[in-house]
Amino acid sequence: MDNNTTAFPNRGSVYAAHLRSSAVAAAQLIAVAAALWVLAWVIGKAWVIVLPVALALVICTVLWPPVRWLRNKGVPPAAAVLLALLVAVGVIGGLVAAVAPAIVEQSTELAEQATAGVVQVRDWLGGPPLNISEAQLNSAVAAITDRLNSSSAQIASGVFTGVGAATSALVTVFTAVVVTFFLLKDGPGFIPWLRRTVGNPAAPHLAEVLNRVWATLGGFIRTQALVSLVDAVLIGIGLVILGVPLAYALAIITFIGGFVPIVGAFVAGGLAVLIALVANGPVNALIVLGIILAVQQLEGNVLQPWLQSKSMKLHAVIVLLAVTLGASTFGVIGAFLAVPVAAAAAVIIRYYGEQVGKRAGEGVGGESEDAENADAENTDTEKAGTDEKAGTADEKADVP
Repeated sequence: MDNNTTAFPNRGSVYAAHLRSSAVAAAQLIAVAAALWVLAWVIGKAWVIVLPVALALVICTVLWPPVRWLRNKGVPPAAAVLLALLVAVGVIGGLVAAVAPAIVEQSTELAEQATAGVVQVRDWLGGPPLNISEAQLNSAVAAITDRLNSSSAQIASGVFTGVGAATSALVTVFTAVVVTFFLLKDGPGFIPWLRRTVGNPAAPHLAEVLNRVWATLGGFIRTQALVSLVDAVLIGIGLVILGVPLAYALAIITFIGGFVPIVGAFVAGGLAVLIALVANGPVNALIVLGIILAVQQLEGNVLQPWLQSKSMKLHAVIVLLAVTLGASTFGVIGAFLAVPVAAAAAVIIRYYGEQVGKRAGEGVGGESEDAENADAENTDTEKAGTDEKAGTADEKADVP
């Protein structure tokens, strides 16, 4: 009887083994969370450098195809980059030149219509059903004026803050342009330099990950441009049909605003509704609002998640959550950079999963072989006696 008995561990040793495993996992989780917190802190402190570099990488994904074509035609690298930058500035300047004359031409008319609109609003407030008297309106205006006068210091401080923010934005844009120039000029030598500097075995993996991230960023920019173009065309057609002033200018603004998720669409749409209200009345403005909401629903729920999930292999929910997190953490810039950052993180995780699969013997022909081995092991386990299985389970329970 004693020969068939197996020494079972008591409950205390099983609990202790589980607690040790949980403690190790918890310590590892805390260490990873602390490392991520330190990384986020460093990025926050170095944001003045990180932001121009991130913007430069995004710009490089747009300008690299023409630069590469020029270099393949024998143009020197510096000249190719400078020519591409000049063409890009020319395109942006052309868009501004196309928008500005229409705005200047119709600005006087819009100002007069805005004044008339204010008078209409005042008459509406004074009529039924509100019946607000003129004395009450004057009292409200006086209260607003007094409030503005009492808050003049805060307003001045806000103006200076805004000027400082605008100056910082100009510095960031200039730095991003300079970094873009050097990245496009010397970028092809970066991967070989990285291989020599890092060395094996990490260099090939790092180079492959960077190449995949670069391809993903290019897909994001192309997708965003396509989505913005669809928005601008659909909304522009609606504005032209309704006879809204500055329709073409508003379409261009919609296209540019499409590159800034959430805020860009909101500002461009609000501007279109405001101009329609001032120029053509409330009914026309409500129709414009309906068109913009319909296009935004098409973009937000169908076009953008579907195209971005295809180009970057991200689920639509991940795209939506990334934009929400980026906007709440870093504002407009965070919303713009959230999706490419999430896509880059997904590329890294996917590549890591591939390497783990290779080490685990998975891959081409490996999965079927592993499945057959697993089936054979399961069959042998089922044929084994109850005592042997119990002993094996107990031995594993003692391993921390």
